[in-house]
Amino acid sequence: MIARFEWGLQGVEALSPRAGVIVIVDVLSFSTAVGVAVARGAEIAPFPYGDLAAAEFEAARIGAVAAYPRKAAGGQLSLSPASLAKLNPGARVLLPSPNGSRLSLATGGTPTLCGALRNAGAVARAAAQIADGRDIAVIAAGERWPDGSLRPAIEDLLGAGAILSALPAGIDLSAEARLAADAFRSTRPHLAETIRDCLSGRELIDRNYGDDVEIALELDASDIVPRLLDGLYRVWSPSAAASRSTSRT
Repeated sequence: MIARFEWGLQGVEALSPRAGVIVIVDVLSFSTAVGVAVARGAEIAPFPYGDLAAAEFEAARIGAVAAYPRKAAGGQLSLSPASLAKLNPGARVLLPSPNGSRLSLATGGTPTLCGALRNAGAVARAAAQIADGRDIAVIAAGERWPDGSLRPAIEDLLGAGAILSALPAGIDLSAEARLAADAFRSTRPHLAETIRDCLSGRELIDRNYGDDVEIALELDASDIVPRLLDGLYRVWSPSAAASRSTSRT
């Protein structure tokens, strides 16, 4: 079993054919938002960022509440993790995102998890179990430049590195995965300062979303693993997975 690391949509396309599981990492803020919501017992439907009317139509179709762009937030649900922290169990939210949602919807039939700093250790353990001997693909979402091209994002490199460094012993890392894991280990003593000062962190803090950055920085604060099933991120249960495996034998 080998754990591999790549960036963006092209990374998903390159690694998915050989992967037993794909982990999408978009620390600021899709992955953190999904983790917060799913920990509340909610379900999250990823939706590509774009037409608000289309998002509202899709939300109505699946019985969900459509979240709004963070810039429009005024107490309503949005990509801001803080806005999702009081969801009721059973709530279903359609969450538009230009990066994390888009990648989540591109993984096809490959088992897909949503990982961040907050649940890095739990996601690493789940990925190793779900992969069942096949490759683990950890994908950093990154951001996009105005022309649509990928802008690598420090926070996603470090989030991916946190997951890769927490994988159980015996799993080999590709050269790219080793570099991401090493980046996390070397940065861990000053992780908070680094992410607050990176471009994405400064953008959110300057727009008065500093609380979202602080939530994202809570390393291993959660043991909840969101898994994409039937188009919805839900809590993954290792005991349920084991019982399904047993029932097939």
